Amino acid sequence: IRSHRTNNNKMKLAIAALLAGSAAAFAPSQQGARSATQLHETKADLEALAKELNPVVGFYDPLNLAEAEFWGTSNEATIGFLRHAEIKHGRVAMFAFVGYIVHANGIKFPWAMQMDDTPFPSETNPPALWDAISDTAKWQIFTLIAFLEFWSELSTDTHKHYMAGGKPGDFPDFVSGPDSGGIPHPVPFNLYDPFKFSKNMSEETKARRLRAEINNGRLAQLGIIGFLSEQCVSGSVPLLSGIVQPYDGEPMAPFMTNYLGSAWGLN
Repeated sequence: IRSHRTNNNKMKLAIAALLAGSAAAFAPSQQGARSATQLHETKADLEALAKELNPVVGFYDPLNLAEAEFWGTSNEATIGFLRHAEIKHGRVAMFAFVGYIVHANGIKFPWAMQMDDTPFPSETNPPALWDAISDTAKWQIFTLIAFLEFWSELSTDTHKHYMAGGKPGDFPDFVSGPDSGGIPHPVPFNLYDPFKFSKNMSEETKARRLRAEINNGRLAQLGIIGFLSEQCVSGSVPLLSGIVQPYDGEPMAPFMTNYLGSAWGLN
């Protein structure tokens, strides 16, 4: 019990150190804010945005992606794709980072996880906890993710695609009704801002919050990969040594069973 409490205290101290050390990354930019509706469609725009996000690092593009043209599209469309991909990956990483900490501290819902009264796992090793979840539950999670991914790619009269002049990171509203061409039943809340708190927010505030979100997402990507690296390769992240539990499974495999490989005799 004492060892468990010590590890918990170490984890809390490590998290506090990470957050304190990165506080400068989340500080609002003092430079003039850009309109939240503007597409940063040129390399010059990316360079300016990079300075606003992190004046110390600035623009860093060793692979020269800012001048690429993916799939025969324009450079502006490619930049829209890259910007949207970074924002989306950052959001997923923030969910993962917070979820990791929640599960590592044994926090779970008190009710049953499944209709057959199967409880939520009590495992405090997050990757091992994921392995303990049934494939049925995992398929439900992936089905929801697939729907959100499909919906995010829609281009409508009120929502332009991010590669066609739309805002990177913008998620379309859940339109409903027989005449809208959307979901056939009423959907009372949207994924983003379901309670309309940002309805009257200024464009400057929206731009500042998006910059903070990008910085948070970048840090979360480093954080979650740091957790998993130390779990799989002990000593690879000295700051987390002795804090996170070791894991000898495959953190990138969604299922314990190799459904695709089984057709070729692979486990």
